[in-house]
Amino acid sequence: MSANNPLRRFVDKVNQYPQWLSRRLLTMMFRSKVKLAGTCKVDILHTDGKSVTFRQRNIKRAQNHINGIHAAAMTLLAESATGFITGINLPGDKLPLVKKMDVRFVRRAVGDMTAVAHLTDEQIALMQQQEKGEVTVEVKVTDSSGETPIECEMIWAWISKKPKA
Repeated sequence: MSANNPLRRFVDKVNQYPQWLSRRLLTMMFRSKVKLAGTCKVDILHTDGKSVTFRQRNIKRAQNHINGIHAAAMTLLAESATGFITGINLPGDKLPLVKKMDVRFVRRAVGDMTAVAHLTDEQIALMQQQEKGEVTVEVKVTDSSGETPIECEMIWAWISKKPKA
């Protein structure tokens, strides 16, 4: 699956290491590529290639005026998780693009937040077979109380990368 995708190869390789090390390597790689995720200190906790778990700690740089996680940081968390799982399942010659983000803030967040995004086998097969297309990536965001402060729908599209001139 996605044999020519360097991101997928990296994920598959580091998943062979102890969990503490693979978490650290995945997080460092992601933060280096997605600068805002680095600024907010978003962590990757686990991925098996079909799902991924991201965490946003309630730290000062990601807080709002009431000392909770800022709405933009919550959205970043959901977008990062869905984009990561989409990106590792596309062939290497495809470019993932977020097409639509629908975020509903349903309650005040408490403490740290976790986002779990996953793709179905059918979605992964579609991504491998179609030149371009789109998928709705399911993501569940919870806070430290176990409640869901935001409900999200993320639609990701993909197109062919343009060859470098």
